[in-house]
Amino acid sequence: MVTALLSLTRTGSGEPLLLLHGFGSSRRDYTAVRELLAERYDVLDVDLPGVGRSSALTERPTIAAITDAVELTLDAQGVAGVHVLGNSLGARVALELAVRGRARSVVAIAPSGLNVPQERAVQGIGMALARLGMRTVAPLIDPLSRSAVGRAALLGPLKARPWATSEEEAVGAREGFADSRDYWRTLLWGLMLDVPRGLDRIDCPVTLAQGVADWVSSGQTVRYLPMVPGSRFRPLLWAGHAPQSDRPRTIVGLVEKTARRAAAPSLLSVEVPAAEASA
Repeated sequence: MVTALLSLTRTGSGEPLLLLHGFGSSRRDYTAVRELLAERYDVLDVDLPGVGRSSALTERPTIAAITDAVELTLDAQGVAGVHVLGNSLGARVALELAVRGRARSVVAIAPSGLNVPQERAVQGIGMALARLGMRTVAPLIDPLSRSAVGRAALLGPLKARPWATSEEEAVGAREGFADSRDYWRTLLWGLMLDVPRGLDRIDCPVTLAQGVADWVSSGQTVRYLPMVPGSRFRPLLWAGHAPQSDRPRTIVGLVEKTARRAAAPSLLSVEVPAAEASA
């Protein structure tokens, strides 16, 4: 049973839009797009369990349990259906919200969950080394985050243009990797052992996106296309695994375009996902 609400910041006005960060980061990872999105949406930017100011779950942090915590938080905020922008683990949770009927539309950037066993092993080793490395250099992260060179060193594996990131995003990496209070359990239950189910029940517009310079999740994202009805795929040029600061205006445009599809659902039956992927 979920016992604690997730910490969040809420800004802007309009239709509700939920931001879900990836594994190894915090809500700070959306710094580059949050204000742009708040010009049009009521933006709820949350820290997932065990990260930032959110308490860790008492139960196993499976995708189902993490999604339960997100739903409880939405209920406490008086939000029913919500547009969702998620990255990596957050994108996987976004799709789970869609399975449960809580999402009006979803932009899922590099969602986890469909990697094969060999890829999971590589991912697990990589994430374990990232945790150990970040904890080792944790006292240096704040000073490194104040320079473009330092941010490039910290965020190079996640961004195509790490030198152009903000100090907030670098601090988010510290919160997600070094300071996470439930890192190993989330890595095991939320990523390594997760197997998506029920994706065929999704009935809201879904845009799947992935940076072409994403080495973390490779070609995993396109595997969702045949499993999510009416979904579309958008490759992001000059973008990495967490491309919010690589292509901020492109991502904002994807959110707006996908949300418009929710307002005109008849379009889902006349547009072909393959055409979107080749655009």
